Amino acid sequence: QAQDETEYRMEVGPAAGMSFYMGDANNRLFNHNGFCGGIVARYNVNHRLALKADLMAAKIAGSSADMKDRTYPQPLSFSRTIYDFGVQVEGHFLAYGTTTYDNCHKLVPYYLLGIGMTFAPEPARNDFAANFPIGIGIKYKLTKRLNVSLEWTMRFSTSDRLDVTQQAGEDPFQIKSGFMKNRDSYSFTMLMLTYDIFSKPCNCN
Repeated sequence: QAQDETEYRMEVGPAAGMSFYMGDANNRLFNHNGFCGGIVARYNVNHRLALKADLMAAKIAGSSADMKDRTYPQPLSFSRTIYDFGVQVEGHFLAYGTTTYDNCHKLVPYYLLGIGMTFAPEPARNDFAANFPIGIGIKYKLTKRLNVSLEWTMRFSTSDRLDVTQQAGEDPFQIKSGFMKNRDSYSFTMLMLTYDIFSKPCNCN
């Protein structure tokens, strides 16, 4: 019975899904979708709280041609790969796990928020920025040690240059920005498959 009640401190595994960008060259959700992929790791604080770190690469793109509410001298578009490293706090709405105590559930929804770094390399210029992810998800225990999660996040960056390309110049859209005003953001919709590692010590009575 003690073996059946074994719990694990961490999860690690791959993530993949869809990405899109919001900014001067796109103002519609799930428009100009690209691919994102990477690796995630979770530290399970308890049944209702987890800390997650992820390292992701994603394709973002946009075009001013399909933005009816703005006028530009000529249509501008961009496509770029960005890299994201972040740490988030996940709060479970129900206790998550397979143990018989603490009223645990195999299927639970959760919310998350955190902080991260965005790196957008050339062709224009290397751009580093902080980002602030917020999102929701749902996770399910496939087996004792195998977890699957579906998650959607918006990541609000402090940069207004993610939509810059070498062809378009340093500020192609020429829209005035302030601190966190008119800054670029991007979204990940990810499917994650993680495996539990590092068992917790069992205090048997």
